[in-house]
Formats: sequence, C-alpha cells, structure tokens
Amino acid sequence: LEIDNLEDLLVACKENKIAPLKGFGAKTQIKLQEAVEFKLSWRGFIHYREAEKLAEKITEEIKSLDGVKEVSVTSDTRRKMEVIKPLEILVVADNKAKVIQYVAKNAEFDLDRKNSGPLSLKFIYKSLKAEINLIFTSKDQFINDLFKTTAHPKHLNTELEKGESFHHILKEKQFSSEEEIYAAAGLPYIVPELREGLWEMDWAKENAIPKLVEMSDLKGILHNHSTYSDGKNSLEEMAQYCKDLGYEYLGISDHSKTAAYADGLLEFKVKKQHEEIDALNKKMAPFKIFKGIESDILNDGSLDYSNDVLESFDFVVSSIHSPLNMDEKTATNRLLNAIANPFTTILGHPTGRLLLQRKGYPINHKAVIDACAEYGVVIEINAHPWRLDLDWRYVRYALDNGVQISINPDAHETKGYHDMYYGLCVGRKAGLTAKETFNAKSLEEISQYFSDRKKSALSKI
Repeated sequence: LEIDNLEDLLVACKENKIAPLKGFGAKTQIKLQEAVEFKLSWRGFIHYREAEKLAEKITEEIKSLDGVKEVSVTSDTRRKMEVIKPLEILVVADNKAKVIQYVAKNAEFDLDRKNSGPLSLKFIYKSLKAEINLIFTSKDQFINDLFKTTAHPKHLNTELEKGESFHHILKEKQFSSEEEIYAAAGLPYIVPELREGLWEMDWAKENAIPKLVEMSDLKGILHNHSTYSDGKNSLEEMAQYCKDLGYEYLGISDHSKTAAYADGLLEFKVKKQHEEIDALNKKMAPFKIFKGIESDILNDGSLDYSNDVLESFDFVVSSIHSPLNMDEKTATNRLLNAIANPFTTILGHPTGRLLLQRKGYPINHKAVIDACAEYGVVIEINAHPWRLDLDWRYVRYALDNGVQISINPDAHETKGYHDMYYGLCVGRKAGLTAKETFNAKSLEEISQYFSDRKKSALSKI
C-alpha cells in the first residue's frame, strides 16, 4: 500500500484496506489500528527519566548564558509526572536574544518559529522528538510564575479561606518564595510533586501533610534478576554492588520456569542458586541476600512451582508476563487467585504496562488492592521508568487500605538499581511514607517478616 507513516496507516485501517492483504485479516487490522491510535495519542511524550536528564542539561546550558538570572524546570516535569509533554523551563533573562540564539543555532534543537513568541520559545529536541517550551518571565515575577506553572490547575483552583483560590493570592503581591505563598494562604508548604489538586489540600488544611519517603529511608532492594535467568550480571556482582550502594540486603528474584524466553529457573537451578546464596551470605555478612523468585502467574492464577519448591524461597514476587491480551474480568480474577496463594509475598507490576509502548491489561484496581489488604500481600511500585506500576493514583488507595508498598527496580543489571529513584518519585506523589514502604524495613525487621510470613503460609497448605 506504500504506507510509510502512522497517520496513513490509521486511515487504511479505518477504510478496511489492511484486512484483505495477504497474511493479515480482520483481527490483525483491529489490533494494528489500536496500536497506531495508542502510539499517536502519546506522540511527543517522553519518560520522566529522559525528561529529568534533558531538563538538567538544558537548564545548565541556559544558566551559562550571559544575562540569564534565573532558570527552573517547571510544570509536569517539576511535579515528576511519569510521562512528560512538553518539558517546560522558566527563564529570567536580561537579554532574550542570547537565549533565542542558543536554541536557534543548536544542532540538537529544531526551533518552532511559528508557535514561539515574546513570552515563550518552543522547540524540539531532535534525538528524543521531545517538545520543549521555554517560558520567559521577569525577576520580580519569577516565584509567582514558578508556582503558577508548576501546580496542576486543580491545585491552583482549590477553594481556600474566604472562598479564594491561589489565583487571588498570586495577584496580591510578588512573592519571594513558594513557602511565602502557602503561608499567605494559611497553609504549610507542599512539595511540588504533591501539587495535583487531589488529597494534598485536605492534608494541608488539617496540617497533616505526611513526611514523604526519602532515598535514605530505603534499606534494601527486592525484585532483581541475575545471570541465573535473563540478567546481565552474576549473583555475586548484583549482591556486591547492592552492598556497595549502602543497602543492608538484596532480594534476588529471577524468573520462574514458565518464563522460558527469560531462561526461567527449573527446579535444579533453584537449588543451585540457593546453594550459592548460602555461600555468599557467609562471605558478605552482615549484608544478606534473600532467596526470592518472580513466579509467573499462570492462566488460572496459580503459581508455577509446587508448594515444596515455593516454601524454599524467603519471598515470592508473583507477576503476570503472558498472555497479556485479557479482558478486565479475566485479568482481575487471575490476580485475585495469585494474591490468595499463601506463598505470594509481593504482587509484581500489577497491570503489565509499558509507558508509551503498550497499555496495561485492564484490571479492577480496587478489587485487587482490597484482596492484597485481606491477604497481607505487598504491592510493588515497579520502579523501571517504563513501568512505574502500580500507578501512583492507585498507590494512594492502597495506602488508605493499609497495604504496604515495596519500591522495586526490577533490575536486570547492576545499574538498574538506580531506577529506585523513579519509583520513589511516584510513591511520593501518592504521599508514601517510610513507615508504609516495605523495603524501608531494616534487615532484622524484614527477616522477621519473611519468617513469619512463611510460617503462616505453611500453616495454610
């Protein structure tokens, strides 16, 4: 059909030109149309990880220009949203021409002259196809505009005392800090990532904003892979790097036997890995490696090892990897059955989503979270920047129902541990505290938890 772009492909699907082609068909055409519509709906968005790195690069370069007084990332990027479009940066410059010249002459950028103007400069970062918007303001107005551009409109429009909103307060004067703006509203300071106009204002009005979890609160890293399955680093390398980062423990959880594509562990490999863990634990004490597994949740919701094998692990991360083409009832029931398994310790990436790549399978989030509360199952925030699953919007519901959250990188190599930061960012958006974070437990506390959990599981089988 000589189609070489998504727009024409979408038209061809809608006009039923794909199905008659050899090797295709009606079902393939429908799937193709859905995939194209998904990709088009997210065109121009980038993952937060890339947005943060790009924002740091651009702000540092702008700061170095003559006459630039203030520069700050703002909008969705400052609130640490999981995907970003556009990346917005607030700039105070005595000489705007210098900033315009920086963008126009930079080979990495494509300046959008048509949509740029005296108050903003729009351009594309070519390698990521990321949309960038530089917003110009004055020195006096910088804090007011930073506050205004950072917060979600719902936050700005929240009714305050006397029926006013932040819009009214920002008109009163030019503030010197964001803390001063909140003080003028009679509220404590709210960190940028919470400014979504959801639960944060109720907390602020009651002076009950939680102390959010910090990276320094995290004591261990669970849900990681080694060369025993599809990881790039050996078990010892994964453990040593984890220890070098200052953590107290590592939870290794390679893929289980059903995940043949990932070289999942057959029973004899489980035994071999456990023997190596025992030896490493003697060598690396007091640092400890916990024996875990990422057990595939089968179609009926069962796990893919016998109880005898499951009881050999300290903890079990239960996850769905395939098939992913399920309706909500099928997917939810599959998860509910796995959650009810007494050996399930942590529910892994609950929707299987890959941000900007594929939708997650649909689930009844509340039913799944309620089941985790009932059976004492921890839910992970899979910290890989393409997953960030459980979504932070549902993390709040989980916390309100007493479910613990584990920030897990799903690391397949040592550098993957650094993704913990991105999981922490979205956890903080939900108001996650150290007390509610499973892997903020000390080595002693989590050892006792795993021991008690296993005893409970054995009493139920």
